[in-house]
Amino acid sequence: MTTHELHPRPEQLVYSFGGHEPALTVAPGDVVRLSTEDCFGGAVRSVDDLPSVVCEFPFLNPVTGPIAVEGAEPGDLLAVHFAEIRPARDWAISSTFPHFGALTTTHTTPMLHEALEERVWVYDVDVEAGTCTFRARTGDFEAVLPLDPFHGTVGVAPAADERLMSITPAAHGGNLDTPEMRAGVTLYLPVNVPGAMLAVGDGHCRQGEGEVCGTAVEAAMETTIVVDVVKGAAPAWPRLESDGFVMSTGSVKPLEDAFRISQHDLVGWTADLTGLDTLDALQLVSQAGLAPTGNVVDTNYTMVAKLAKSVLGNAVAYDGVHERLKAVARSVVGG
Repeated sequence: MTTHELHPRPEQLVYSFGGHEPALTVAPGDVVRLSTEDCFGGAVRSVDDLPSVVCEFPFLNPVTGPIAVEGAEPGDLLAVHFAEIRPARDWAISSTFPHFGALTTTHTTPMLHEALEERVWVYDVDVEAGTCTFRARTGDFEAVLPLDPFHGTVGVAPAADERLMSITPAAHGGNLDTPEMRAGVTLYLPVNVPGAMLAVGDGHCRQGEGEVCGTAVEAAMETTIVVDVVKGAAPAWPRLESDGFVMSTGSVKPLEDAFRISQHDLVGWTADLTGLDTLDALQLVSQAGLAPTGNVVDTNYTMVAKLAKSVLGNAVAYDGVHERLKAVARSVVGG
């Protein structure tokens, strides 16, 4: 096991998955300590910094990488365990954008009413206390919220030489925006090109399910990951595993089809893990499953299908790679 450092300068950040040379090459089982910038590229720092003024499209949602993993080939599975995700600053940003978000007119759902006002909120972040503080822009209301940091955007190069903007969630991963992707979780991604070409970004101090206003509590992060490769086991869609749950994702429009994709994948995974036939697996998922929402604002919407491992008997996913990587993570960051 080797520990690598990846701390890119602003000009070294990338804004798409696919089409880039690796910034770092690692071996399966290696640890990477990396830095990520927030979705605004660090340009929004006060309530007066409107994203439409200080940010330039398409230079939004930068990711760190790509990281090539030796031996990863198309058809394999890339396992990414999040050992630690720590806000890098004592502040974070959220905002509304014109024509972006779940409760406003957008470019693809035009309406006659005006778009939402563009507004910025600055959150105070206290890592030691484990809090971030919301302050209303009108009045003196404030609320102290618990930190629940995760990465909204994690993915690999897409198949067929495709290049996708980092704001797009799809089968390669990308901008899933699910709070399930927190420290202690292992993400399973399909390998589409040699080396997989992993990239990570879009840190969130916390986010409600759906990311309704269009942004989370956006923050730069200092993150530690452990990577591994499972040969010939590529999932059709990104999957996640925590100590308590297995999860499948689906990212597409409309939202009901994202729901169907995630549930279909979880039913199939449940059948594989337990030996149940499809209808028995469907029945188990139907009665014991959960369906957290990732995002309902991006170019594709993301749904998560989630099942407690306690109902799966002694089933072990991917020969126990989650537990193996967790042990490595514990040796690196403690816990």
